[in-house]
Amino acid sequence: MLDGASVYRQAFLSGLKPEPILTVSEWADEHRMLSSKASAEPGPWRTGRTPYLKEPMDCLSSSSSVQRVVMMFAAQTGKTESGSNWLGYVIHHAPGPMLLVQPTLDMAKRLAKQRLESLIDETPVLRERIAPARSRDSGNTMFSKEFPGGIMVLTGSNSATGLRSMPCRYLFADEVSSWPQDVDGEGDPLTLAERRTTTFARRKILMTSTPTVKGVCRIEAEYERSDQRRFYVPCPSCEAMQWMQWRQVKWENDRPETVRYECEHCRERFTEVHKGRMLSAGEWRPTAPGDGRTQGYHLSGLYSPLGWLSWNEMVDDFLRAKHDAPLLKTFINTRLAEPWEENAGSKVNADALLERVEAYEAGVVPDGVLLLTCGVDVQDNRLAVSVWGWGREEEGWLVHHSEIWGDPTRNEVWKQLDQIVLGEWKRSDGRALKAYATCVDSGGHNTGEVYMYARDRRQVNVVAIKGASLRNKPPIGKEVKVDLNLKGRILKRGASVFSVGTDTIKDTLFGRLRFNEPGPGYLHFGKAATPEYFEQLTAERKVTRYTRNGMPSSEYVKASNARNESLDTAVYAYAGLHLIYRRFDRRTIWDQLEKKGAEASSKSKQAAASPRQSFVSGW
Repeated sequence: MLDGASVYRQAFLSGLKPEPILTVSEWADEHRMLSSKASAEPGPWRTGRTPYLKEPMDCLSSSSSVQRVVMMFAAQTGKTESGSNWLGYVIHHAPGPMLLVQPTLDMAKRLAKQRLESLIDETPVLRERIAPARSRDSGNTMFSKEFPGGIMVLTGSNSATGLRSMPCRYLFADEVSSWPQDVDGEGDPLTLAERRTTTFARRKILMTSTPTVKGVCRIEAEYERSDQRRFYVPCPSCEAMQWMQWRQVKWENDRPETVRYECEHCRERFTEVHKGRMLSAGEWRPTAPGDGRTQGYHLSGLYSPLGWLSWNEMVDDFLRAKHDAPLLKTFINTRLAEPWEENAGSKVNADALLERVEAYEAGVVPDGVLLLTCGVDVQDNRLAVSVWGWGREEEGWLVHHSEIWGDPTRNEVWKQLDQIVLGEWKRSDGRALKAYATCVDSGGHNTGEVYMYARDRRQVNVVAIKGASLRNKPPIGKEVKVDLNLKGRILKRGASVFSVGTDTIKDTLFGRLRFNEPGPGYLHFGKAATPEYFEQLTAERKVTRYTRNGMPSSEYVKASNARNESLDTAVYAYAGLHLIYRRFDRRTIWDQLEKKGAEASSKSKQAAASPRQSFVSGW
């Protein structure tokens, strides 16, 4: 017979029993389940799959004295999942107020839908603590997750209101290199976010990101302030410990399948099959003194476990990128987790480019061109317009550049522009091409006229654009509806405008102007390019300036008396190319365009070969 008092006593005492002390990695191994929606390897989490994540995760545990963890990691190495493990650990094992900051509010919303929902739904101990969003008074919304003893708030680094919304014990700052230098005029968003944690003695801060440009990259700066840890692994041959570097990766004759890693000590070369044992025997070693509170970790894609990112794939990525500065920058940032040393603009001069002029005539489209785009810059007394041709892997040819002099408030000027942007351009093989897209700048002069011009020609993909004021914006952004002034009558949301990441595109173009070999990304110039054209194309240079809070920021500047219409029109034409990417599968666009061109040429030849019939009017 059960003794009620005894049962009650046992239940009471079990309730007083403290939770077992776990580290983040132990919690993940015991509780974390990976969803098939968000992971290529669904099922129970195994820290042994990625041994290099154990130490950074465990530094975020309640038992660790480390306050700040910096992870400058490559893509496909597991840094995002390690952050998710910490979130689960906090909710279940060490509850408290947490602020999770993404680069933008949109990205915070995407994280909530794609990762947090899967994390909670697939992990039973978390599902017990966070009520479904559809239940009444659940405390579970898109940007807020309540749980016993704590709350998690999601926001974007572009929202000063979100960054100062509450004090927090935990701060997860994700992809910090993509954060703006200043938010709403209130200063550095990372500083604002960190101030939310100052009242907590045992605070924890996690900063993660792939790096960007050297000298202005936030994750690089934070890593350099830390003890700068590297993951040392043993050589399979001599057992000497070393951290893996790209310079030790060797292959033969541009064949990725021949890739080997060369030990820097014994010079033996070995394949990736040894990687699992190497990672298991690896250890983090500091390479700088540090301050005792911050531990920094750097990891390249060379450490990615078998089945995720292979050395073969990395070599293949490098071979594709080595002749294209933007692709190479992406490889350095996302595969090697190293900052890109930016010298774009400083080594490009007009005289050197003038020597590259080729023999093709102005207005003639070289055979390698598969599509055309136009860029139009608007001034008070003229329009500057460039027509660029694009081929495989974004090899580009300047087809036409001119200026249309006149007052842009008069219709005659825009009618002259129509002859260029709506006209046909002949390839040397006789095939005619029209511009797929035209981008007209609306940010400086005659904005109303630009809106009207683009609105009336939207069916032929003429759009109004405006340069974005922030760095790291995509080449072309979302369509935004704006008011249109029709001779004093305001038409609400009557026009459209697209933002353009001008600095992003200039980085790309200046990087490609340094190429000396035709091929992917190379920019060709024919007789349409004059000495004055090149002076304008190279009129800007990149400089580093410091914001009010001392953060470095790079921007393009030009001399006060210099003209730069050639550069602007090239930027807008390249933005037009990215507008076209939205209508095609980017992986197959060039195959589609070649097929379309071949079909058009075939029809043209058939029409030329068929006898023409003469029709007599019956009227």
